[in-house]
Amino acid sequence: MSELDFLAYLKTKMKTNTIRHSSLLGKPIKRVAVLGGSGAFAIGAAEAKGADIFITADLKYHDFFSAENQLILADIGHYESEQFTKNGLVAHLTKKISNFAIVLSNKNTNPVKYF
Repeated sequence: MSELDFLAYLKTKMKTNTIRHSSLLGKPIKRVAVLGGSGAFAIGAAEAKGADIFITADLKYHDFFSAENQLILADIGHYESEQFTKNGLVAHLTKKISNFAIVLSNKNTNPVKYF
């Protein structure tokens, strides 16, 4: 998938209005690394695994220089990168503990607002 097509896809699937990213490299996205929440510490690991793009959150200004034109860094927002985790946990727990009632909250707990 092209870089711009992938960013548009990511924006839609992760339900975010904004993606901060490093420079595009002019090559297709084939391998994706993802780490929900604050993931700057794993930039080197994503690069070492041959990722074309690393999706995470809470990148600082200087973190974007870490890409060194080897991969694209995409910061989709902290809440946005973790918002589907609760659904995965519910699915896993429901499968493992079938006689346990699980109530999934629909409340949005994101303290960050966008203008």
